[in-house]
Amino acid sequence: MKRMKKKERWIQHYSSFQKILLVGEGDFSFSACLARQFGSAVNMVATSLDPQEIVYAKHWSCETHLQELKRLGCRVLHEVDVKEMNRHPTLINMEFDVIVFNFPHAGHFPGLCERNVKLIKMHREILKAFFKSASDMLSSGGEVHVTHRDDYPYNIWKVEKLANGAGLYLKEKVEFQKKDYPGYHNKRGGAIGSNKTFPLKDCYTFKFSVGTWESEEEEDEEDDDDYDYKYNDDVDDDEDTTSSGSLGDEIGWILPVMKRLHIK
Repeated sequence: MKRMKKKERWIQHYSSFQKILLVGEGDFSFSACLARQFGSAVNMVATSLDPQEIVYAKHWSCETHLQELKRLGCRVLHEVDVKEMNRHPTLINMEFDVIVFNFPHAGHFPGLCERNVKLIKMHREILKAFFKSASDMLSSGGEVHVTHRDDYPYNIWKVEKLANGAGLYLKEKVEFQKKDYPGYHNKRGGAIGSNKTFPLKDCYTFKFSVGTWESEEEEDEEDDDDYDYKYNDDVDDDEDTTSSGSLGDEIGWILPVMKRLHIK
């Protein structure tokens, strides 16, 4: 009796035949969305920066998504830092066809709004390290996908240039529509209002692949001239947003929450 070949299933840029790594997940709703469409998640690894107990406390909507991912065979890892994920003991020998980082962000810090020079530097440092780490984990022909707002002040992060510094070059830039991913809820990654969403304006998925040529420009380690913006302390609620890819968050706030939830 002949075995039936598995049918390949797609949702936008993602296939059930791809080996997919998702990093910086918030409530894991994006991973769960892909898994539902595929009917299986054995091809996926979904990760968060925070430990499991912190994820539950910050994003209490994650419980059903994590249960669904487990049921569908997804490997879920917590405490995975995108800056050095290529050295993570579970991931160190793994290669992926697609590495996905949705709405990367450095987190909330007192007195720093989205237009603040210091915060933008932190965002860029995370992405720079992420691209370098991700480039070591791609299979032949693999891609790194970063979904990001491309309006001010997010467009002055210069995502494409940061990728170039790691030998990754823009293959395609595609408009991101949340409705294309049923059940996905983008989450603020900071310590304030963590389970809330944030405005999605002018969002795109940047697809990068390893270049076969060398970049003509080298990325400077600390080059303030690279920023074409001015310091601005004014807070704009619409711009002061964080995402499911938040990193570097302060966690002191979480202890009383954990106590109320009886998390040890």
